[in-house]
Formats: sequence, structure tokens, C-alpha cells
Amino acid sequence: MSADSPRIAHVRRQTTETSVTLALCLDGSGTVDVTTGFGLGDHMLTLLAFWAGFDLTLACAGDLNVDAHHTMEDAGLCLGQALSQALGDKVGIARTASFRVPMDEALAEVSLDLSGRPFLVCQGQECLPPVLAGEERDLWREFFKSLAAGAGMNLHIRFLYGQNGHHLLESACKGLGLALGAAVARTRTTILSTKGSLA
Repeated sequence: MSADSPRIAHVRRQTTETSVTLALCLDGSGTVDVTTGFGLGDHMLTLLAFWAGFDLTLACAGDLNVDAHHTMEDAGLCLGQALSQALGDKVGIARTASFRVPMDEALAEVSLDLSGRPFLVCQGQECLPPVLAGEERDLWREFFKSLAAGAGMNLHIRFLYGQNGHHLLESACKGLGLALGAAVARTRTTILSTKGSLA
């Protein structure tokens, strides 16, 4: 992939639980259109992509009659796969980034490495209320886990403090967006690894 190649990806996923279509441009302007049927999920995905500076169109029809688990899990997986696809061989990217973003009384920290080695550490979930927008808080760990798996990303999220679940998630998703935007930035001419590859 040359330094001026557009970094875009299209992903489709069809299962008995969800139907997902997604288009992603890493070098965008933050134009985002997300529709999953789960309002809080739409809001957080929109924040993530906007703060990253990505252009993202994502539509998911999921089994919301059960709950939002499969919807957010598969949305995260497809977004991660699109990130991996758009990055290609990852030549020149900064690869790692870390951000803290305050949201009123809440603060979360996000650190990531687009290493090709998926791993999630999610700490401080006890700061979140047990239920947010009608869904158990663990839904969000599953979303982050699927995103990390699809992208081949080492992702660490720490909910540091806060009283409002919406604010805590917003802090994390804004920080994740900023970290992704910084990590995919082309700042070098080679692959940032002494091994010579990221896999």
C-alpha cells in the first residue's frame, strides 16, 4: 500500500443473529452514519468514529428482541475487521497511542497497540451502573473485546472514576477514537517493529 493510497474498507456480515454492512475510510473528516436500533450504541459508535476522524457508515439489523448483545458484539467485530482491512500491511503507521478524556465528573483512559495481537484489558467496570439504557454493563466489555479481536489490537481501557454511566462510556469512546486516530496516522516510512512485520 503506497503512502497516498486511500485507506478504505467494506465489510458485510450475515448471521441468524445480525446483518451488518459497514464502510470505513480512515482518512476521512468524521462523517458518521450509524444505525443499529440500539440508541446508546449508535451514540457511542458515532463518538468513536468522529473523534478518530474516520468516515463511517454502519447499519446493523440485530435480534434486539433478545437484547443488544449480538448487535454490539457484531458491530464491534465488523468495525475491527474494517480497521484491519483498511490498514493493510500497516507500513508507516504510528501503531500505538494513549488518551484520557474527561466527561464532566467521569474519566477513562484508553491505550492501544495495533500490533496484530488481539488482547483486551478492561478495568474499573464496577464504576458503571449494572444496567445502562436497559442493557447490562458487560455488553460494553463484549463490544470492546470484539473490536480488539477484529482489528488485531491490544486494547486497554480503564474506567478511572465517575458517577454517571453515560459519561464514563463517553469518556472511553472519545478516548478510543482519539487513540485510534493517532495510531493509524502515517508518521513513518517503515513498519514500526523490530521484527519487520505486524502480525
